[in-house]
Amino acid sequence: MIRVAVVDDHALVRQGILGLLALSDDIAVAGEAALALLDTVDVDVMLLDLIMPGRDGIATLHALHDRDDAPATLVLTTFDDTELLLGAMRAGARGYLLKDVTLDSLLAAIRTLAGGGTFLQPALTERLLRAVQTNQPRIYGVEQPPPLTRRELEVVRLATAGLTNTEIADALFLAVGTVKNHMSNVLVKLGVRDRTQAVLRALELGLMQTHADGPEQTHHRR
Repeated sequence: MIRVAVVDDHALVRQGILGLLALSDDIAVAGEAALALLDTVDVDVMLLDLIMPGRDGIATLHALHDRDDAPATLVLTTFDDTELLLGAMRAGARGYLLKDVTLDSLLAAIRTLAGGGTFLQPALTERLLRAVQTNQPRIYGVEQPPPLTRRELEVVRLATAGLTNTEIADALFLAVGTVKNHMSNVLVKLGVRDRTQAVLRALELGLMQTHADGPEQTHHRR
């Protein structure tokens, strides 16, 4: 069972989302969450609104990122804003959905995050890529990290597409443990803490574009 909690300042929204999630056989509702809830209840995926009174969603993401037991966080918001999207992903969000999303898409996102992947709506993925590319001149001025191997680049590229470690292993015909080792090496080389930050860092450095333009590009099924 995937244990899900919801952080939203609108009670009706919280209760409505939790009620819909409770209809799914593989979802267990953990409650209407605040950070204090994590001290008493195990949560696998947290749904988080960004704009709330008091501590907003970005501040909450930063606070979560400092916890060893932090759940995978899926931003669920009405705000279709590129800066908020980029800020949330940099703060540690593993997914970003707008509240007009279908229940099927929300469930797919929750299951993907619970499996270790990332999830963005297709339109938001394109916008994130453009936003990161806009920031590349600033990024290129900093010291470059150690180069990633061909296999490490493949792992990051598939992680960028939202695949879990198991799906990446299937696509590359590798053991899941081998994929985890490659991802651990990527985190160390890029100087980041998790796969979401690794994806953003790779995009900022232009590594995905370089890999895609290379002569040995291969195509993997989703």
